[in-house]
Amino acid sequence: MIRFGPSGIPLSCKGRTQKDGLEDVHTLGLNAMEIQFVRVNTFPRFVTDEEVGMHPRDIPDEYVVDVVRKDGKKKGSVLADKNLVLEKGDQVVILISGVAKDYAELKEIGDMARDLDIQLSIHSPYYMDLVGSPEMVTKSMENVRLTGLLARDLGCDYIVTHLGMYSQYSKEEALEAMMVRIKDIKDLFRLNRINAKLGIEVSGKQAIIGTMEEIAKMAKKYGGVIPVINFAHLHARTSGMLKRKEDFQKVFDEAKAMTGENVFYTHFSGVEHEGGNEKRYTPIKKGDLKFEPLAECVLDNDFEITVISGSPLLEHDAMYMKVILERVQLKREIKVTKLEKAAVKEKEEKVKKPPEKVPAKAKKPEKPVKVKPKAKPAPKAKVKPKPTAKPKPKAKPKPTAKPKPKPKPKPKAKPKPKAKPKPKAKPKPTAKPKPKPKKAKKKR
Repeated sequence: MIRFGPSGIPLSCKGRTQKDGLEDVHTLGLNAMEIQFVRVNTFPRFVTDEEVGMHPRDIPDEYVVDVVRKDGKKKGSVLADKNLVLEKGDQVVILISGVAKDYAELKEIGDMARDLDIQLSIHSPYYMDLVGSPEMVTKSMENVRLTGLLARDLGCDYIVTHLGMYSQYSKEEALEAMMVRIKDIKDLFRLNRINAKLGIEVSGKQAIIGTMEEIAKMAKKYGGVIPVINFAHLHARTSGMLKRKEDFQKVFDEAKAMTGENVFYTHFSGVEHEGGNEKRYTPIKKGDLKFEPLAECVLDNDFEITVISGSPLLEHDAMYMKVILERVQLKREIKVTKLEKAAVKEKEEKVKKPPEKVPAKAKKPEKPVKVKPKAKPAPKAKVKPKPTAKPKPKAKPKPTAKPKPKPKPKPKAKPKPKAKPKPKAKPKPTAKPKPKPKKAKKKR
């Protein structure tokens, strides 16, 4: 499945709550949203008499992240412990984040996202320094933990974070220190029952930790750590490397080697860069990073991918990327349809033709023996032949006397026909004898 969404509440959204943002994302035909956790304010207060005996989750209009007992020990996993109740003298630590006012609202946002089939993720505060001064490391670790708590109660799939600068350390030393920090973060997540994947974002500047190789080492060592492929950052850091489909394929192959899955979480936008460093995000149409090659690569591999728009145009560019992907897919379908029609037509033509008689045993044709052509003799110099006297025409032979034709044999005299015998003269009729006179009868 391919998901598109904005990095934060859409700019066109009239309301500015997360619920308003989800409704607007759904209306625009998008199906992902990355919540921006940028405002981190915590303050402690004592529990009131009305709150004694309540679970921290049940306090209305406040999101409790910690409970401090009388002995000064912090109950950091309060939201994971269903049996915990507040006692008199406890202190509660309230988080004001701008995401939701209390636990009940966080749950409503998560349920709403699932009903609308919108994938939720959350980005930790942007300024992070996990290898700097001890004070900055402590603050950054706390920000990651609070981001994890929000992710758990929202039902987010991913927690996105930066790591910080190399500071005064070499790249090797900074990476070793970062490995320790990642282990600590994973322990905090386990303690607070945070199951979302920890996504480390590829950085866009040479001074910030976060190359694909560095993230690969962390992901291979700790389960649940994945790379967040920010293509704009990667494009800037590599001085404009991402141009062809094959360039994107190489990045996906590296990411798959880290997790062993064809599931990816990414960011995309236009970018201005110089000297291997990102200067600023731009709308996609204005940058030299194009989305079409990425769309072709995704369709070639049938990835399950989330693409978050970090562009200044947010939801507009998220929809623009979706349109480009659909356009590339349509072109492919038309091409396949044409090929299928051609194949059907070819089959029909074969059916119409009478089947050719195949000999019982077809002998393999012998391979012709290659004969090297003889070297052509060098052309001789052309010598003009001297004109020779024309030969006299030969006397025509006299015609020989034609042999006399042999006399034809005289035809034999036909025998004279025998004289026909004269017909015999008919005998003359003889005179009839006169009748004798009757004798007179004697009278008695």
